Amino acid sequence: MTSTTTAAHLDPTVRHDIVYLFDVTDGNPNGDPDAGNRPRMDDESGHGLVTDVALKRKIRDTLALAAEDDPRYGIFVQAGHALNPRLEASYEANGLKLGSKITKDEADHARAWLCDRYVDIRLFGAVLSVGKTNALGQVRGPLQLTMARTIDPILPMDHAITRVTQTRQADIDKGETTEMGGKWTVPYGLYRAEIYYSANHARKTGVDTKDLELLYRTLEMMFDHDRSATRGRLTSRGLYVFSHPDAFGAAPAHRLTERVTAMLRKPDTPPRGFSDYTVTVNDSDLPAGVTLAKIIS
Repeated sequence: MTSTTTAAHLDPTVRHDIVYLFDVTDGNPNGDPDAGNRPRMDDESGHGLVTDVALKRKIRDTLALAAEDDPRYGIFVQAGHALNPRLEASYEANGLKLGSKITKDEADHARAWLCDRYVDIRLFGAVLSVGKTNALGQVRGPLQLTMARTIDPILPMDHAITRVTQTRQADIDKGETTEMGGKWTVPYGLYRAEIYYSANHARKTGVDTKDLELLYRTLEMMFDHDRSATRGRLTSRGLYVFSHPDAFGAAPAHRLTERVTAMLRKPDTPPRGFSDYTVTVNDSDLPAGVTLAKIIS
């Protein structure tokens, strides 16, 4: 239960519904490899999209930095590291034989070992039934992210660029001095994502107060640790956490998240900065027991 010294939004034993706002200026926040790295879009409405997978990648990369050397904050899905050896280590740590039949209790202990070691399994869950560890099944994580969508339609721009060297020596020998390329950018887009936290699943994976504290810190700071000329300027603009009085919840999520709205100040003028929007948060008459923490506002 929430103690008098723990803020409601840091309580891992209750449900949380979260609205996250971020924007991009002159960059590509999430290119589509099937479309020449063009910024992802809803082709019917023109709204920009960033996948939940891309957001979780940024969270993974930054959470490990925020936790410094804490051994509970390893990252399971990490570039340059195969998954099978990490799963097999859970067998070795619990005295289990690879490829052998194990009991439900033994599988539970192996999954718990992985959850305690890797924060992304603890938060997002993972499929563990691969290779010689197929008895582990999967872990369903308490944190679910939606795709981020821009408040208004975007109009991506394709910039032709040149390079002063060639890829092939044969082209230089023919006298060519430059090589053409392209770069996609979104002039400006304000994106909105929703994040849902299930205390019931968190209890099974072992989420604690520090996990939530570092998650919020990561959402606030992660774009500062993921700079790239391709992505332009990405900035966290809003983080609003609706916390329920218990694990079940006191209201449907949409009735809370819809209280956070963003509207253009001049609807007929394309937005080119966060100041072109007005963000409104209706925090009056919240359902009994529900609290709102405005972490970025």
